[in-house]
Amino acid sequence: MLFDCGKFQLNLNRPHVMGIVNVTPDSFSDGGKYSAMDAAITHALQLVEEGADILDIGGESTRPNATPVDLQEELDRVIPVIAALAKQINIPISIDTYKPQVMQAAVAAGASIVNDVRALQEDGALEVVANSNVGVCLMHMQGTPQTMQDNPHYDNVVSNVKEFLADRLRASIYAGIRAGRILLDPGFGFGKTRAHNITLIQQLESLTELGQPLLVGLSRKSLLGQVTGNDVDARLYASIAASVIATQKGAKILRVHDVRATVEALKVVSAIDEKNE
Repeated sequence: MLFDCGKFQLNLNRPHVMGIVNVTPDSFSDGGKYSAMDAAITHALQLVEEGADILDIGGESTRPNATPVDLQEELDRVIPVIAALAKQINIPISIDTYKPQVMQAAVAAGASIVNDVRALQEDGALEVVANSNVGVCLMHMQGTPQTMQDNPHYDNVVSNVKEFLADRLRASIYAGIRAGRILLDPGFGFGKTRAHNITLIQQLESLTELGQPLLVGLSRKSLLGQVTGNDVDARLYASIAASVIATQKGAKILRVHDVRATVEALKVVSAIDEKNE
């Protein structure tokens, strides 16, 4: 399975690791640690050294009840980081945004993937991606970051998420975005209870029936805290377990904070899965 994103083509016959670089003061896990440009770049280069296949740069937190960031502030946070990294690394850079203006500026600065929690539903977003050659990740979210955890409800969470992703996939292809450029993300933790999240993991294979590679972000999520009782900075082991299970159920890209640990875990899984000759 191949994923085309700008000048890159990723062979997803093995799971790939997307390292998270939050250029924000208020992200749920590492808010403020890398909000300065130099710190963000240093952290990003460290993730590449640890084995990241993709870097995901975000300038607006999407944690529950996050405060929205205005356009210029988001641009000021992420564009210098993307521009600097694009000159130093040779792996795809992803921009984590739902704003078409940020998408366009990020692509111009060197981003190869648009990672959109709103699945290109903002006015102009489909056109920005269609008029480029970058890859895109379409994510499911019920509500907004400000409302998504206010008693989320589904008739059937797997069916509802699958229907939404299928609809956004059709809209993207109709707009001129080739299927080979599209990833799908069920959006763990985005408008979902513990039970919803667990059901989605259990039935993740159902989403592979849409024919697109799946990107999964479970790293340090509240679900893992609910299961283990651990605070966000003590969820490494739970994150690794969830990531490995996700790949065994069809995930092709893992969006994670802890790159080295995830890469090593996947190497073990790969070695064990190899057929003996």
